[in-house]
Amino acid sequence: MTDQAGATAPEGATAHLGEVLVKQPGEAISYWQPVPANGHIDVIFSPDMVPMEFPIGFGTQTVPPGGYVREHAHDRNEEVIFVIRGKGRAVVEGVSHAMQPGSAFFIGRNRRHMFINEGTEDILWTWLIVPNGLEDFFRLIGRPRQPGEPAPEPFPRPENVLQIERDTVFAAPPSDPRQP
Repeated sequence: MTDQAGATAPEGATAHLGEVLVKQPGEAISYWQPVPANGHIDVIFSPDMVPMEFPIGFGTQTVPPGGYVREHAHDRNEEVIFVIRGKGRAVVEGVSHAMQPGSAFFIGRNRRHMFINEGTEDILWTWLIVPNGLEDFFRLIGRPRQPGEPAPEPFPRPENVLQIERDTVFAAPPSDPRQP
């Protein structure tokens, strides 16, 4: 038995071989993000790109100095954040945590969180969400981006952003949202 990547199952094995997908720099689907985050996201893996037994969304987010991801929660999803470069602050359930290269966060369902770039350079992190769906949100609120193109002027979130949030991976917004 051989899969698309050319791997062969051991003799007599009947187990299904999982899929393999490799992405090189610049091959991700990318979207500019509206205010207050600005910056951009790259969707590296999602179920519409490769069949998955356990659907995930995986990518990166880049937020420029002064930008932030407003406070939110995911009522049906768990999220992992790993900081690659830059510095900032994560606020999880009202508690501030440093964001710096190597910082890692596991954020369970219904935990309020936000990410703030308080540094002088872009902050870049990876995101993993289980099950997937964050990639749909980014597509619906963002604008297509090509690697290397200049950032657009800051643009507003769509008027129906609350409905987009509920239709994807977000809990209802808190009645008392925290500000950066």
